[in-house]
Amino acid sequence: MAEVVTKGTGEVERTADRAQVDVTFEALGADRSEAVSTLNQRISAVEPLLEDFEVRSRQLSVHDNWDNNQRVGSRAQQQYVIWVSDLDRLDGLLADLVQNEPSWVNGPSWTLVDDTEAIREAQKGAVADAQRRAEGYASALGKRLGPLLRIGDTDGGAHYSPRMASASFEMAGAAGMVDQLNLKAQQITVSASCTASWSLLD
Repeated sequence: MAEVVTKGTGEVERTADRAQVDVTFEALGADRSEAVSTLNQRISAVEPLLEDFEVRSRQLSVHDNWDNNQRVGSRAQQQYVIWVSDLDRLDGLLADLVQNEPSWVNGPSWTLVDDTEAIREAQKGAVADAQRRAEGYASALGKRLGPLLRIGDTDGGAHYSPRMASASFEMAGAAGMVDQLNLKAQQITVSASCTASWSLLD
């Protein structure tokens, strides 16, 4: 029995409803114990800021600093991964974190709390696209498209990514303090791809 194999893709857009913020605080000391002690003092003011947010991970890193094969003190770092689902509170959280002088802040990166519905809609689009292509080939051969024989994901199936350049922030104050971030949730493009095999009928 003759068959035709086609690939299909589908895409939908949704507005992100969760932000992820990665932030690192660090401290120096004459040795590792002093570095950790100083770091604990620093993050004692940070932890209360995070009580109403979902902290996905806390990771401690402690290591010695070296110069010309000689130890010149130690450094301790605490890394946080924070999820923010109430986006109205994102500006305030970032402003509070920056006021506590982190060594590094990255974010927000945007995601969907639940991508199930969006993925299913993208998958429907992918299947419809594959079927349209198969019908085109069948017509070109003077045949009719028969039943679906097999279908599977292509390139890992469904995934999503943010559209570029939709977040912005404003800096104010002589010391560079952040008092108005004005961050906007990005549009997330949810895509799916599939490979389908169809029978061809005379």
